[in-house]
Amino acid sequence: MDVAIGLVVLIGSATALAALARRFGVSEPLVLTLAGVAASYLPMVPQVHLEPEVVLLGLLPPLLYTAALRTSLVDFKDNLRTIASLSVGLVLFSTFAVALVVWWLLPVPFAAAVALGAVVAPPDAVAATAVARRTGMPRSIVTVLEDESLFNDATALVALRSAIAAMAGAVTAWQIGGDFLLAAVGGGVIGAVVAAALAMVRRRITDPVLDTSVSLLAPFVAYLPAEHFHASGVIAVVTCGMILGHGAQRWQGAASRVAETTNWRTIQFILESAVFLIIGLQVRWIVEGAWDSGLDHGTLVVTAVGVLAAVMLARPVWVFTPVLVARLFGRASEPLSHAAVVSWAGMRGVVTLAAVLLLPDSTPQLPVLELLALVVVGGTLLVQGSSLPWLVRLLRLRGPSREEDALAKADLLQQASTAGLAELDRGIGPDTPEPVIESLRQRLIWRSNAAWERLGRPEAELVTPTAEYRRLRLAMLAAERDAVLKVRDAGAVDYEVLQHVLARLDLEESMIDRFDESDDERRAEPLSTAAGARGCAHLDDAPLLAEPAGELVCQTCLDEGLRWVHLRMCTACGNIGCCESSIGDHASAHYRNSAHPVMRSVEPGEAWRWCYVDQLLG
Repeated sequence: MDVAIGLVVLIGSATALAALARRFGVSEPLVLTLAGVAASYLPMVPQVHLEPEVVLLGLLPPLLYTAALRTSLVDFKDNLRTIASLSVGLVLFSTFAVALVVWWLLPVPFAAAVALGAVVAPPDAVAATAVARRTGMPRSIVTVLEDESLFNDATALVALRSAIAAMAGAVTAWQIGGDFLLAAVGGGVIGAVVAAALAMVRRRITDPVLDTSVSLLAPFVAYLPAEHFHASGVIAVVTCGMILGHGAQRWQGAASRVAETTNWRTIQFILESAVFLIIGLQVRWIVEGAWDSGLDHGTLVVTAVGVLAAVMLARPVWVFTPVLVARLFGRASEPLSHAAVVSWAGMRGVVTLAAVLLLPDSTPQLPVLELLALVVVGGTLLVQGSSLPWLVRLLRLRGPSREEDALAKADLLQQASTAGLAELDRGIGPDTPEPVIESLRQRLIWRSNAAWERLGRPEAELVTPTAEYRRLRLAMLAAERDAVLKVRDAGAVDYEVLQHVLARLDLEESMIDRFDESDDERRAEPLSTAAGARGCAHLDDAPLLAEPAGELVCQTCLDEGLRWVHLRMCTACGNIGCCESSIGDHASAHYRNSAHPVMRSVEPGEAWRWCYVDQLLG
């Protein structure tokens, strides 16, 4: 009962604190850690001793797996060299940098110093993701940080294993190299095999409940065999998650994907929040153990500061060196602002605390080494975690633009709708009812228009057709649900029938096109798209700017007494017409009458063009 109550209090407190941190826009890891530190000194809070098996077997696999599911395999391949440099080279560089400091300042053998270096070397996946989400970094930086944090634990744990073996007896360079090779290759092979086996199973499962159950087993099915054969369980889990995430659209049904995403996001939130609270709860007993270890307190403080400094400086040295060398020889390199952010995003987390607990009891100055690991975790979260948003703002780095994302989504949905309409035309048979064809066609048109209507003026200034559809249909569904609930409360219909009807109403409500409801501040940058013109000759030949033929109004709408949604301009003659979301769709009508292929938006803050011929955005 005490354990159950403790878990309820832990998860409830972690959830509430994380929610408060999100509400006020502050760092969740930092708030949770500081709250844990404060709680560890309360008399009614028992000592929390985090067992390494709990982290390495219970927390690490699911946290890595849920991050791997969202990782782009394409982006990972594009950034493979950078990720390998950070997750392998930097971890080893940091390991020996810290080892030299510890060996110089403490009376410990070099193998023990290397063991501590391996413990504090890997930045934390959870901390990196949490801070990156909050700071609004450019996506290229976030991708590198998240992908790096998925693999650096494997390097650190293998280095730690070799250091522990060296403390127990002789170990050769060949043995260390063999361990690294076995960890990397073995983990990758086992992860790929497990992913292939699970994919075969999931192809044959149509029940979302069963499919989600298989998904919940996946990280442990990959991790345990890898660890049993002395390969890297971390690499196995990440490999398995990336493969399954990449192929989910082909291997799973839509209902299974939605259920899996919801479940893993919930698990991730609970585990992330609990992890940082647990870190703080361990502070008191770790500090007291090191303080009473018999080591001179001045030496202890100097060593703690030295180790923290070595950890925080090793990363900038490693990141900036190749960038500066490339610039010295006139070769292209990443921007210095990007390198600065990557070099400062080195927060440590729960894996560091779990790894230090793997050190054997016979390790010299063990309580002191545990405190040093704690100082690195707390120091990096406090110093780097709190200052990273400031650094991003100082360097004027811009995160993903909502407007650019909206334009890219509209372009992609337009391509999907074009493919869907082509398939509809091919699939129409002689007995297909015309109302069915028109219903399917209109559904695609409404979905595409809803995406285009996200552009231009804010929704508060303009009532669009799909916005009105959404408002009215949601009101209708609420009335329908109330009617069904009245029947339920009267006991007039079997409960199973009622549940089926309510489920259908819920499903329809979830399918209604919704606008993004983010609270992020709208930016004023002109809209562009990463898609580009993709080799469209019409877009290449059309002018980027052109003068309108008259006032910025749709004159045809005014003549016909209609109301436009967004205005578009023909780049060839300057004609102003309304977009396809408007009732008249006079921009498209102008193209049909004139054959002028390219129009552009003339809405405030927008700078994009559309080719009617090739159906491409530029």
